[in-house]
Amino acid sequence: MGPGILSVDVGGLSVKAAVTDSQGVLLSERVRSATPHPCPPDRLLDLVVELVRDLPDFNRISVGFPGVVRRGCVLTAANLQSELWFGFDLAQAVSARLGGYPARVINDADMIGLAVCSGKGVEVVITLGTGFGTAVLRDGELMPHMELAHHPVAEGHSYDQYLGDAALKAIGKAHWNDRLAHALGLVNILFHPDGIILTGGNARNIVVALPPNARIASDLAGIAGGAALWRETSALSELFSG
Repeated sequence: MGPGILSVDVGGLSVKAAVTDSQGVLLSERVRSATPHPCPPDRLLDLVVELVRDLPDFNRISVGFPGVVRRGCVLTAANLQSELWFGFDLAQAVSARLGGYPARVINDADMIGLAVCSGKGVEVVITLGTGFGTAVLRDGELMPHMELAHHPVAEGHSYDQYLGDAALKAIGKAHWNDRLAHALGLVNILFHPDGIILTGGNARNIVVALPPNARIASDLAGIAGGAALWRETSALSELFSG
């Protein structure tokens, strides 16, 4: 078997990586390291180089990043606490640091969505971690990325502020679950999705009854989504061209 795809899932809480085949099947164990704060570009790149040092050979790189990304460049990085990210060409930089292999970078919720979606109808993926991430897919194809995290939801708070990790620690699990139930009701009104998929490190704190169209998926799923970035569908080709 030839070299695989290195998939890196950057989160506000941790950075995870593994090598997969073209179908997202693991060819290595997953490795993980805590995300430093603040986390400017050079610090993240140093961490990734060290994290993947002992992984098997790869010849393509996929990165899921917690912010808005356009054609490999970072537009926002709210949970990494560094203005040096704005306009940073992460695809080019990670390629240069990891042997010159081609790299594709996408929002982390979008990459997870490619791994956990059923591919049927409209699906909304929600990541619950440091913040509140979202991806919307139709029949398995990514729709334009929407930063719902920064939209007001209630009490003058954005979804990030309302359901992020800081809110969970401040208000406790019971109140946080009440907020989550409210947010899921709004998501159903906004999108009328066939499915809602909840993931991320704080999905383990869900105790509220979920709507019939909602389910929980592993927070490790983003690694498998990295393989999907190299499938030459028309929608993905448009994301990474130009």
